[in-house]
Amino acid sequence: MRLGFQSFVSAHKLSAENVRYSDYVVVRLLFEATRDAGFWNLHWAITDQPPNSDRIWQQWKNLESPSALESTATAECDELSALYAFLVERSGVRSVGLFWPAPNHTVAVWVMRPATGPVVRVVVPTSQIFLDENDLFDTKKFNPWRQKTIYEYTRRDLPDSLELPKPLLDFFLKQVDKYAGSSEVTLQQLRYLREGVFSRAWTPEQAAREALKKRSALGSGPSEDLAALQSFAEDMRSWVPH
Repeated sequence: MRLGFQSFVSAHKLSAENVRYSDYVVVRLLFEATRDAGFWNLHWAITDQPPNSDRIWQQWKNLESPSALESTATAECDELSALYAFLVERSGVRSVGLFWPAPNHTVAVWVMRPATGPVVRVVVPTSQIFLDENDLFDTKKFNPWRQKTIYEYTRRDLPDSLELPKPLLDFFLKQVDKYAGSSEVTLQQLRYLREGVFSRAWTPEQAAREALKKRSALGSGPSEDLAALQSFAEDMRSWVPH
């Protein structure tokens, strides 16, 4: 995460006074958690729902037995982007809104307004629609300045009194422990493997073997990446779908 922050600050010519490391961590962590096939196991599909996260929360509040082999909720790109923007805002980071790079597609954008220098818009691709495996956080594939205004997402999608089922919350926190420390490249690889399992293009065993193959190819690479790939393989082999 710190290496990513250093690269991010350098790429956008920002100073430490213009962006807090803690804000970057929240923005990146929630991106990897809530994106399509990220480590909170959301899955993209056409739903024709409004651009808010209400339906995701409705699915989550009824999920008592989460599984690593199955999605926790199904949502379209605008719902995923709204969920991401809502959670970032509720975490105290401003300002994230929705961006339509195409009439039929939505992603999120983090807008930073430094005290000195130009406004910065960071594309947060909550799905891989129109993108490939090399398009990560802050992808340049979409130009966020094509949209005149990025309105901060301030809608309250659920009341503060809502409680998630404890098994689901425990699952989310364990997923953070297992995967959040690994590199962008490894997280992207795991996203594609997870999506393959959700869409039935891969069996869990095939995905496990592929993860172990990638782990072997890393050799003595970063311990966080090695651990994440190992955890993924074990999850694919140990969980029983409900």
